[in-house]
Amino acid sequence: MTEQPGRLAAYWEHQLDKLDDWEEHKSRRLPGWRDRKHRRALTAVLSAADLVLVGTAAVFTKIDDGLFFGLWGAGIVAGGVAFFLLRILTGRMCGGFSRLLDEREREWRHRVTYIGYQALSYLMVASLIYLVVVSDTADGGFRGALMMSALLVTGTTIPTVVLGWSLPDDDPEDFEEGMGND
Repeated sequence: MTEQPGRLAAYWEHQLDKLDDWEEHKSRRLPGWRDRKHRRALTAVLSAADLVLVGTAAVFTKIDDGLFFGLWGAGIVAGGVAFFLLRILTGRMCGGFSRLLDEREREWRHRVTYIGYQALSYLMVASLIYLVVVSDTADGGFRGALMMSALLVTGTTIPTVVLGWSLPDDDPEDFEEGMGND
């Protein structure tokens, strides 16, 4: 005798179906960019944007406010666009859940998640040390908050950066196997 799934289980299945539909829709975007060359270029832009955020947070009191907010804004916009595009190009491996992951994709996702967790942990320790160092200076709390947010953004982009840089190009034979062409 089987029971009907509860409301929570049905809601969860509905959410997973929506996520799968979104991933399927996203997987058809930017077909000409789905190679290592484009992913690595976006990875370089995202890494540079992360460095701009960290660098401007470090020199906040040494530069003019207009220059700071200009650099900070440019880092956020460039990094956000590169991150968004990389998330499209790396597919479900960067996302949280997906029932459609194969073994290779699942292995990549687990590998980069662990790398990202470790890097984020070290970056948060570095931000705490920075906060302690600047706590007695002028605007120490604000400077620490800027550095913590810059390092947090950097840490959360690391899994996508690692995937964008290291994923090989897709093998065209993989697509032909699923087409029924024997």
